[in-house]
Amino acid sequence: MAIVIDKDRGFSSDQGEQVGLECPYCSVYAHMTPQSVPDAASLLRDKPEHVGLVYKCSACDAPVFLRFAVREYGDDGVELNPNFVELERPKERFAFSYLPKHTEILFREALSCYSNNNFNAFASMCRRSSISAFDALGEGGKLRAFEEVMVAQDIAGLDDESFAPIKSVLFGSGQNEDLPMLNRAQAGILLEVLKDMFYQCFVRHGKLSRAIKVRRFFVSGDNGGMASA
Repeated sequence: MAIVIDKDRGFSSDQGEQVGLECPYCSVYAHMTPQSVPDAASLLRDKPEHVGLVYKCSACDAPVFLRFAVREYGDDGVELNPNFVELERPKERFAFSYLPKHTEILFREALSCYSNNNFNAFASMCRRSSISAFDALGEGGKLRAFEEVMVAQDIAGLDDESFAPIKSVLFGSGQNEDLPMLNRAQAGILLEVLKDMFYQCFVRHGKLSRAIKVRRFFVSGDNGGMASA
């Protein structure tokens, strides 16, 4: 895909003006339409190595800031590399309080890698996070987690070939050298699958256990009629 900012024609792309992207604000995979583009004459004069463009999410209208590397300067315009970096991406959130401490530390670092678009470092930290989680779950924990991930694959409707890199990251037993290289879309899928796996294995159990303990407290205690709560 070629992206060009020309002195006469302005912004143009051989794939149309819009790009598809998971919005960092509403989390919907939506079309992004350019809203603010630098002046070509200024770019040709200053010749920066990177160019920032402001897009608008078609789902929530939020401004999304993308940075492109310059591929080539011409006489009348600038061609940009189609690969971009998201700026000011909000950090991913998760209910960490229910995770084992060691797993939490590793998963927080994984989310930091993802938020900074370091997707292969993210994959490495996901591998370490999953290994830590299996250890915490004890005997049969890895099989239980695998079953939850297979349910997630079925719900998402992903075929085995598309899902293979995700399973390789989470359940591979080798060193980092055997990790698959992930693109942006694959990293996004890995993130959602791992969050769901952690939810099913830790968060759901923790929330339910705490809720039942609270109910038992009110039922067993004579607290001025609060037993019916």
